[in-house]
Amino acid sequence: MKFIRFYSLTAVFFFIVQSFVFSQEKVNYKIACVGFYNLENLFDIDDDPLTNDAEYLPDGANKWDSVKYANKLLNMSTVIADIATEISPDGLAVLGVAEIENRKVLEDLVAMPLLAKRGYQIVHYDSPDRRGVDVGMLYQEKYFKLKKSDSYRLVFPDDPDYFTRDQLVATGEMDGEEVSVIVAHWPSRRGGQAASEPNRIEAAKLGRHIIDSLLADNPSAKIILMGDLNDDPINTSVMEYIRAKGKLSKMNAGDMYNVMYDHYKSGNGTLAWNDAWNLFDQMIVSESFVSTDAATYVFHRSFVYNKEYIKQQDGNYAGYPKRTHAGGVYLNGYSDHFPVYMVLKKEAN
Repeated sequence: MKFIRFYSLTAVFFFIVQSFVFSQEKVNYKIACVGFYNLENLFDIDDDPLTNDAEYLPDGANKWDSVKYANKLLNMSTVIADIATEISPDGLAVLGVAEIENRKVLEDLVAMPLLAKRGYQIVHYDSPDRRGVDVGMLYQEKYFKLKKSDSYRLVFPDDPDYFTRDQLVATGEMDGEEVSVIVAHWPSRRGGQAASEPNRIEAAKLGRHIIDSLLADNPSAKIILMGDLNDDPINTSVMEYIRAKGKLSKMNAGDMYNVMYDHYKSGNGTLAWNDAWNLFDQMIVSESFVSTDAATYVFHRSFVYNKEYIKQQDGNYAGYPKRTHAGGVYLNGYSDHFPVYMVLKKEAN
């Protein structure tokens, strides 16, 4: 029997290298951690006349003032600063985010004391969402060197007045390997799962179009699709339209691998409603990330970050993610979603 045992954690170049013993043979790995977090309404306190942000103004329904905004930034930065630090002291190399109002809130977030030393850079585009919420991406340049980025708009020809979030694409180099990250926040389930499903299928079609375009340029492209998909890993939008499989044995050429599938099947969710858990927050990787080529970055393991301090501690919703507001009451919480993250590894030279 082969025994696998943690041996040491050593800094190599600017990556963190984990050393393991495989049948008494020491193997060094470079590690990069990648995550996604729905920040649940990270709004500033300024009125944007182009969006419906009235709820998050000092005189709005949530009485959203500078103190509450500062608390929100502190809470979000506390979580982000902690994610994956048991694996890498630098935490997340790349983080996709959703439900952020604009670039300014991301600038304020990365300037928070717990995050400032990491030097996170920002990728952001304004979306046409009526509430003004967008997706974005944060990255540490010593892990991810941005080459280009773009934003893809989801248009509904039969309903031109329906607006949702754009899908962001950022391509860069991780230790010399080109990696493309797609960050998405698909249409909600408002009106019910079945009635709203066609909207998410259209979002999935757009996501698959982006994936196919990247694969057409390079059949071995390393692609990560992450986001709040408002569907679970087993839903049609994810399985049939993204072609995200939960089992490696089921994958065909061009299929994607859903690294969160096993969490869902085990009942491990990222948000809860009426005592039922969903796993809308997903990370899906292209075939090249699940290859056996140890000299390149490959998927190692995924996690739902659900530490006790970001959970509701009592009442009917004990164990749920602790929200900023619930039922019109200010809770000074974190988000209604748990973050997710994964570890990529490659053999060190």
